[in-house]
Amino acid sequence: MTKVWFITGSSRGLGRSLAEAVLAHGDRVAATARNTEPLNNLLDKYPGQVLPLKLDVTVRNQVHKAVADAIAHFGRIDVLVNNAGVGITGAAEAFTDEQVRSQLDTNLYGPIEVTRAVVPHMRRQQSGRILQISSIGGRVAGAGLSMYQSAKFGLSGFSEALSKEVAPLGIRVTCVEPGGFRTDWAGASMTFAPSVEGYETTVDWMRGFFSGDFVPMGDPAKAAKAMIGLVDHPEPPVHLVLGSEAAGILKLADEARKAEFEKWMSVTLSTDHDDAVNFLDTAAGKALMNLKAIDKR
Repeated sequence: MTKVWFITGSSRGLGRSLAEAVLAHGDRVAATARNTEPLNNLLDKYPGQVLPLKLDVTVRNQVHKAVADAIAHFGRIDVLVNNAGVGITGAAEAFTDEQVRSQLDTNLYGPIEVTRAVVPHMRRQQSGRILQISSIGGRVAGAGLSMYQSAKFGLSGFSEALSKEVAPLGIRVTCVEPGGFRTDWAGASMTFAPSVEGYETTVDWMRGFFSGDFVPMGDPAKAAKAMIGLVDHPEPPVHLVLGSEAAGILKLADEARKAEFEKWMSVTLSTDHDDAVNFLDTAAGKALMNLKAIDKR
């Protein structure tokens, strides 16, 4: 059975690679972008399979119109891919108010609103897959990327909570967390805040890294293939890390977090009330564990 995909940010980068791979696979695509002109050649190559839709994910009425238009045209949405996003590098104190809002609007509030618009349709279908294109920066933070990674950490948390809500409805959610891929994320899609004295070895180093000879390891075509396989998997993960770079970063971060957690365990446990018992032995703890069991069905 062919699927209907709704992909944001599909005119370039990873979104474009995914849209092309999905169409070549024989599925249909509601391909959204702020500028749909680069999508016109897909209409000729895949007649009847693609619906270009103008969409700025930061504009609420455009979000709901695009979803409604896709449903009216194709009759359903089987796979939602929240891919639209932009990067920015700078010290936290250096960003303008507009830059902060833009990062949260595009990388967090936008995907949340698109998801909220699509989920009711999937709920009525009793089926659906949602892929949130986050980043390894949604699991591990680095100097110079505080605003971008704040949004991605938020998207990861939203997606994990959502996955627990909608699993009994036949909807599966995966937060896709790539490392560096050979798209224009660190190029045309990257902006910078002004440099601030004192950050030469941290933020400025990161800025130089991105604007210098940085060559990402990830292949967008292979990422697209992995995501097509993901939506057909009966038990998809809630988090999927893509790329050896991302895997290495996460492994080191997890080891450091575990060591810090264990080091401070005595302080952690010291804050319980004197009459407290093991939380997992309480009624609330048992109820929570029951919810976790339901998640895994």
